[in-house]
Amino acid sequence: MLNKDMTLCISLSARPSNNGTRFHNHLYEALGLNWIYKAFAPADLGQAIAGVRGLGIRGCAISMPYKEDVIALVDRMDATALAIDSVNTIVNDDGVLTAYNTDYAAIAQLIAQHRIDPSSSVLLRGSGGMAKATAAAFRDAGFRDVTIVARNEERGRALAALSDFAWQAELGDAGADVLVNVTPLGMAGGPDADALSFPEKAIAAATLVFDVVALPAETPLIRAARATGRSVITGAEVATLQALEQFVLYTGVRPTDAQVRAAEAYMREGAYTLCVTRRCRSAL
Repeated sequence: MLNKDMTLCISLSARPSNNGTRFHNHLYEALGLNWIYKAFAPADLGQAIAGVRGLGIRGCAISMPYKEDVIALVDRMDATALAIDSVNTIVNDDGVLTAYNTDYAAIAQLIAQHRIDPSSSVLLRGSGGMAKATAAAFRDAGFRDVTIVARNEERGRALAALSDFAWQAELGDAGADVLVNVTPLGMAGGPDADALSFPEKAIAAATLVFDVVALPAETPLIRAARATGRSVITGAEVATLQALEQFVLYTGVRPTDAQVRAAEAYMREGAYTLCVTRRCRSAL
């Protein structure tokens, strides 16, 4: 039951989903915590962060496109956020806002779990805050043959320079062993929900396809990759790992593996239902 003593956590995104809401609230209930989680699409980011501080909101997840803009609004930057100038988590300790980045840890774990060979060539499409975390994780895992693909030359070159990677504006005929999408292409509810972030020829030539988009889990890119027998890493996997680390930062409690799997299943069930409601063909 809702009550005045509940601890509130929120997320801020231009396109809120139910992923975090279902994941966190499921764990709150499973662990008997008097907490609640709610997603928002802020009309004004500055006012929203002021509300986090003023209302004593414990935790705040940050999604596209606010991962860099929010930096000027916090009090402290944890090393995980400072190293890549990108924030996806804010923790409020009595009005002091500390920024973290759990995206990096999630990507790094997935690279290790899937045993991606560091000698592989990589095309990474995107140049925003999530792309920074993704590029840093590949760099720190020992990858060197990485090309950042981004139309925005300033941002693309800057991101490439951070990790000593290459940059190019357009995909053209480029291919690689590993394809990584860190753009909104294929995201449910957006104008490019049915778009492929890489051409079919490049997908067929790759060994692994990685889409950071979490809604739907089966994006057009992931579906195309599965159809050609490519190995895949989905955005749903990223969402689970980064949300788990957020949960620990907010509550100080680390759920058991079984509890995390149950929360993940509940989250994915909600994502599928939402996509069906929106007639998101890529999820079906």
